[in-house]
Amino acid sequence: MYSEHVLSENNSQHTEEEPALILRALVSTKEAGVIIGKGGKNVAEMRENTHVKAGVSKVVQGVHDRVLTVSGTLEGVAKAYSSIAQTLLDNPVSVSPTSATSSTTSNSSSKPVATIRLLISHNLMGTVIGRQGAKIKHIQDTSGVRIVASKTLLPQSTERVVEVRGSVEAIYQAILEIGYCLMEDKERSIGTILYNPAKVNLVNNNNDRLIQNITRTGTGTTDFNINDGHTMNDPSTRTQNISIPSDMVGCIIGKGGSKISEIRRLSGSRISIAKVPHDETGERMFTIQGTPEANERALYLLYGQLEKEKERRLKGVMTDDILEEEKD
Repeated sequence: MYSEHVLSENNSQHTEEEPALILRALVSTKEAGVIIGKGGKNVAEMRENTHVKAGVSKVVQGVHDRVLTVSGTLEGVAKAYSSIAQTLLDNPVSVSPTSATSSTTSNSSSKPVATIRLLISHNLMGTVIGRQGAKIKHIQDTSGVRIVASKTLLPQSTERVVEVRGSVEAIYQAILEIGYCLMEDKERSIGTILYNPAKVNLVNNNNDRLIQNITRTGTGTTDFNINDGHTMNDPSTRTQNISIPSDMVGCIIGKGGSKISEIRRLSGSRISIAKVPHDETGERMFTIQGTPEANERALYLLYGQLEKEKERRLKGVMTDDILEEEKD
């Protein structure tokens, strides 16, 4: 675990205009009401006590989820989420099995247990999990929380849910560790398509179109309509780089280049792939060039292809395990 010196150093290097950490989470509409409090009392007290900025996305009819956003220093954000956990424990709401944040009492401890559902960029999951799961195990062992990372991306986004379950004190320690990981590798989050429950609902209600509109929260609307690919002459052309594990490159390229050609066509971005790994991690660099909108389409399609391949491999591993058991 990092030292208090590092923590205070990180806090002092970031101004209010440039928060050290922005951490989002899913909450239900009822939980959002509890977090905000009557007349905004609860959220106002939390802001004052932790010196963070915090807000919840607007209510949208027919949408159960809302997004909680907390920004500030690393310690401030950790304190804020532990405060939120305590507030939810003090004001329990009736929650469904799919609820974002829930509270129960552990059988092995008298301390009440809360669950915070963090939203983390797919590109940063490796940072949180670590090599062969070493980092996530360390966080669980040192803080006492249980962490469960979803295997799939949230709809119309490149974010995944990471559930952090434990006591208020344990959640504070875990958020410190997770936040520190995200800050150390924040460049990997560039180009993340943020989850927006309202736009996902819109997509579900208009599924007759091939690709639907999504919103990149906080940065405006991204048009997800297919274009003809003539974007390179656009003065707003941008270049983005992402790293992909070498053993996953084949699934993105596809047989005879079919998959990567389809992603290029649907996104309108130019995508080039390095022939060799760029560092000791063994990852290959993908360079994406196009308008910001086209690049976001490309990222969404690339990450979607990666998720499909991971699911396929997971099923293969499970099948192999079953066969081995039958042999025994």
